[in-house]
Amino acid sequence: MSRPRRCHPFIYKIPGQTYLWLAILIFGASSAVTRKLTQIGAQHLMDGRNPISLCNVLFVGNLCALIVMLPIYRRQWNKKALQELSKKNWLALIAIAILSGALVPGLIFQALALTEVNNIILIGRLEPPLGIALSVWLLRERVNRWEVLGAIAAFVGVALTILLQPSQMTTIHMGVLRLGIGELLAAIAAVASVVSTIIVKEWLSDIPVGIFSIFRTALGTIIFFFAALILYGSDHFIDVFSPFLWQWMLVYAAVIVVLGQSFWLKGLRASTVSTASLAGSFTPIVGIFAAYLVLGEVPTFAQYIGGSLILVGIFLSQVGVRFQISRKVAAQLEQGMGFKGI
Repeated sequence: MSRPRRCHPFIYKIPGQTYLWLAILIFGASSAVTRKLTQIGAQHLMDGRNPISLCNVLFVGNLCALIVMLPIYRRQWNKKALQELSKKNWLALIAIAILSGALVPGLIFQALALTEVNNIILIGRLEPPLGIALSVWLLRERVNRWEVLGAIAAFVGVALTILLQPSQMTTIHMGVLRLGIGELLAAIAAVASVVSTIIVKEWLSDIPVGIFSIFRTALGTIIFFFAALILYGSDHFIDVFSPFLWQWMLVYAAVIVVLGQSFWLKGLRASTVSTASLAGSFTPIVGIFAAYLVLGEVPTFAQYIGGSLILVGIFLSQVGVRFQISRKVAAQLEQGMGFKGI
C-alpha cells in the first residue's frame, strides 16, 4: 500500500507571531470595514432606510458572535461553575456588560457616524495611559518610568489630535477650545473601557472566559437593544431581519470575530508577553492604513502631529514592557487592542 501524503512541514511550523500579526491586521481594519459596510448599505436602501445601519451592525454582529461562542464555551456554563460565583462577581459582570458590552461599542459606533475613522483610532490610545493611571491609583500597581513617559506622550498626542481638528458642524465650542462630538464620544468610550478593565482586574480575573464572554455579550446586547428603542423609537430595528444585512454580518462575524479572536489566542499561546504587547501596539497604525485603503481617508495635519507623538509613546512603553514582563502586563493586552469589531 502507498503511504498517505503528508502535509508540508511548513504548515506545522507557522510561528506564533504570524498569528498575532494576522489578528492585528483584522482588528486594526475593523473600524474601517464597519464604516464601509454602512456605505454599502446606503447604496441599497430599503424604503429609504439603510439596512446596514451602525445599530444593526452592532446588534446583529453581537448575535452572530453569540452563535459562535455558545457551542465553543457551552461546557463552562455548568451548575458548579455558576454556583462558585459570588455576589460581587455577578455585580461586576453586570457592570462589565453595561460598560464594555453596551456603552463602549454604542459610543464607538455613534462616533463612527460623526467623525473620521482615524480620529477614533488615535483617540482610542487614551486607554493605555488612563489604564496605567487608574491601576496605580486604585490597584496600587507599580510601573516603571518608561511606561509613564510613554503614557504621557500618548496622552499629549491624543489631546493634540482632538484640539487641532478644524471646526465642523458637530463641534462643541467651550471658550477657545473646540471639541468635536464624535471625538468626545470616542474619548468617553476610552474612559469607560478603562473602567471596565479595572473591574475585570479587581473582581473577575478568575472567572472562566466562556462565562465572562457570553454573559457580557448577551446582556450587553439586550441593554443596547432596549436603549436604542428608547432613544430612537420602535422602528429603529425594522430592518434587522433583512437577508441583505445578515449575509454581510455573517461574513463580518466570521472574519472579525471568529478569525480575529482565534488568531490572537493562538498567537498568544505561542508567543511571549512582550511580543504580543508589541504586536498590539501596532493596531492604530494598521487602522490608519486601513482607513486610507478602504475608505480613502488621508490623515490630516492634526492626525499626523498627534499620531507621531502616540508612536513615540508606543516606543517608550515597549521599552518599559521589556523591563517588566509580568502577569499584570498580560492583563493590559486586551485594553490596548482597542475596538475589535463587536
